Amino acid sequence: MTTQPLLIDIVSDVMCPWCIIGYRQLARALEETGVPHEIHWHPFELNPEMPAEGQNMREHIVEKYGATPEQSEQNRAQMTALGAQLGFDFRFTEGFRMHNTFVAHQLLHWADQQGRKHDLKMALFTAHFTDRRDLSDNTVLADVAGEIGLDRDEALAVMQDQRFAQVVREQEQFWINQGITGVPAVVLDRKHLVTGAQGVENYSAILRQVTQAEG
Repeated sequence: MTTQPLLIDIVSDVMCPWCIIGYRQLARALEETGVPHEIHWHPFELNPEMPAEGQNMREHIVEKYGATPEQSEQNRAQMTALGAQLGFDFRFTEGFRMHNTFVAHQLLHWADQQGRKHDLKMALFTAHFTDRRDLSDNTVLADVAGEIGLDRDEALAVMQDQRFAQVVREQEQFWINQGITGVPAVVLDRKHLVTGAQGVENYSAILRQVTQAEG
């Protein structure tokens, strides 16, 4: 097995329930296999054209994917059960809303400069799916940043002046150009693309295969 940490790039959006499920599964697999690793998060917008007020999640799923209300309900139940197994609390409601996350990705880029991107990413998943907070609201985003010990005033300033808008757009486009059209997308060692939430066992098997091949 290789002694160098395995580089893991994760392209995701905090609006994506399968992204937190997939990450938690991957984290369990990393723990079980003991593979040394280094995780880097990258931006992706599930809903780049979504208006500021967002959209009801059930309506959004029906409109975007053609799912029936019954299928949407079954999907939520499945995600909630999987989340519970992985220690993540999904609290879907009838009024649960999806939002655009371009500004949230800018805030994550800022947090990355302070070595806190992963922490903020986890906090935003919880803020959205567990606490049902509106991540299209700059005040809410600044609050979440402040709650994990980042400078709330600086967080607001970053979002207001859009200083990282261009670099985030470029990063998003880079991964689109690599053929990423959906998330979660996990790239191992810049060579092996794993899409979707694979499950702990599958992730473990993939990690072993990749590290043995590299070793």
